[in-house]
Amino acid sequence: MQALLGADYPPFAAALATSAPVSIRLNPAKPLVDVLPKIDGVVPWHPQGRYLSQRPVFTLDPTFQAGAYYVQEASSMFLYEALRQTVDFSKKLKVLDLCAAPGGKSTLLADLLGPDSLLVANEVIRTRVNSLRENLEKWGTPNVAVTSAEAEDFGGLEGFFDVIVADAPCSGEGLFRKDPAAMREWSPAAVDLCSARQQRILTAAMDALAPGGILVYSTCTYNAQEDENQVDWLCRTFDLQILPLILPAEWGIVQNESGYHFYPHRLRGEGFFLAVLQKDGETNRKRNVGGSFKSLKALAKTQLPEVARWLRPGIDLRFFETINGEVMALPAELETDYLVLDKPLKAKWFGTMIGEFKGKDFIPSHALALSQLAAPELPGLTLSQEQALLFLKKETFDLPVDTPRGWTLARYAGLNLGWMKALPNRMNNYLPPERRIRMELPNAE
Repeated sequence: MQALLGADYPPFAAALATSAPVSIRLNPAKPLVDVLPKIDGVVPWHPQGRYLSQRPVFTLDPTFQAGAYYVQEASSMFLYEALRQTVDFSKKLKVLDLCAAPGGKSTLLADLLGPDSLLVANEVIRTRVNSLRENLEKWGTPNVAVTSAEAEDFGGLEGFFDVIVADAPCSGEGLFRKDPAAMREWSPAAVDLCSARQQRILTAAMDALAPGGILVYSTCTYNAQEDENQVDWLCRTFDLQILPLILPAEWGIVQNESGYHFYPHRLRGEGFFLAVLQKDGETNRKRNVGGSFKSLKALAKTQLPEVARWLRPGIDLRFFETINGEVMALPAELETDYLVLDKPLKAKWFGTMIGEFKGKDFIPSHALALSQLAAPELPGLTLSQEQALLFLKKETFDLPVDTPRGWTLARYAGLNLGWMKALPNRMNNYLPPERRIRMELPNAE
């Protein structure tokens, strides 16, 4: 770093001795009024990015659990500005977040895409897929697919994606301030290993990028071997051109011929690198797709009216049933795209799981409660903060005597938290056990 920064090294080293800033990104589909954590500034390169004056206990904030915001490092929100300048989001797009867990960039991408575009959020490490699915469920966007595949598995989808975001596994030098483990794990050998892994991932993904498509390559590290050298290698090896961005000098981002560096002594964020590249050629949209899904069957027509009453009207959806009996809703406009993904990929979760039938009764899912698909007129009960936290601990409490019997949405600050069922003498809490808060509540005895 001394060789890289020269005279800038002392303030850089001093910045690493300070506390890392705390930042969140608001969900525009779930606006909040008067219940936000204390804001201490706006992230300049994202309109929904906010700095906080201190780090609250996010787990104990019901609005966080409802998906009203995502806790995301400020520098990585720069993806928004990079894509805003280089991609036309008024078009129907297919976007792949190749290394997606835990979901920060995927939820950011979901906000940029129109309803007729498709987001594929992929995470190869299966133990991290659940957190990715959970965060996308909280965000509530219906036009998504979560996959768990090697980069090579996308090779058969030649020219399928208009945009690929590759936030590649790296040596993590930009995380030293906030994650002491990153310091302990760093070594020159780790840099070599990460560099080779990055090239393997990028090589495997290139066939899936459409001619004329955009590749965003990023890392949370500083060294040229994983940053500038990789961009130069991409341009030499594939038909890619670096796209320059126009940025205000006051943002403090350092630009060179290959990309953009974020240093903690120059701006309010952690270490980060990003480059935007475009593949030569023009997109060919012709793709013949036939057949049916491998493990899904169309929902019986007799069950459609019951499903429809739980959903927001005016959205054209297709309904399918998994082998486990779960009912899945897919945007009709994207059915063909999901069929394309279904053939080469094994581990995948499409659209929104909205519930299941038990005989003639429909049991709504937790994902439906958090989804933008949920009908706004569904029965609901506004909870106090104390009640909301009890609900999120999967506990029960007394309901008002006039609470309608049956399925009811638990709500806080206008946001859905999940389902409860009001019965004559009690309530049942249907929050999934794996989503319950395990922390002790404030003032708990």
